[in-house]
Amino acid sequence: MMPRTRFYYRDPEAPRPAFYTLGVTALIERDGKLLLERRRDTGQWNPPGGKVELDESLEQALRKEVLEETGLTIAGYSLFGTFSDPSRIGQFENGAVIRFVVLAYVVRVDDFSTLCCSDESLELRFFIRDELADLDIVPTGRDIVEAYLTRKAPVLD
Repeated sequence: MMPRTRFYYRDPEAPRPAFYTLGVTALIERDGKLLLERRRDTGQWNPPGGKVELDESLEQALRKEVLEETGLTIAGYSLFGTFSDPSRIGQFENGAVIRFVVLAYVVRVDDFSTLCCSDESLELRFFIRDELADLDIVPTGRDIVEAYLTRKAPVLD
């Protein structure tokens, strides 16, 4: 079965996007492990996140997406990086082809007792760094995870 959604990154076979969207992604650690969700639409792993709506601030979108996708409440956050390569493209079941500009945040969560999977996800799991390199990660999330593995993250207050 073909995935309903396809993601591309630096892929010459990617379709041409009609427009772009702004998104947020959360890098959430617990005990040195990174939280990823396995997406229902592709079966691939990705950090939690999503689209910033027109009536939302970046902080509101980040808090909303983390809560919706993981059940977790953000206690603190810091900008990790901006990911705007024009080859970050998604093609959706309805035919829409979108370029993604994403702001990734390192997110602190104090209470993980509410961690739960959303309808958009098949599962949530924490991965040690050594597991991330060979994991089947959504192409538009791979660059964020690679940056996470190679950059020093900012200190959260």
